[in-house]
Amino acid sequence: MANKVARSAVTGQYVTLEYAEKHPKTTVVEKVKPTTKSSKK
Repeated sequence: MANKVARSAVTGQYVTLEYAEKHPKTTVVEKVKPTTKSSKK
């Protein structure tokens, strides 16, 4: 399952999803896959 993160299209900084909903023209919502843990020997 992917998590959603929002970024400003102008500055590239991460913003809240609520902010992204209010400003759809200047934000981008991305889906991020969860990282897998690597096994160390």
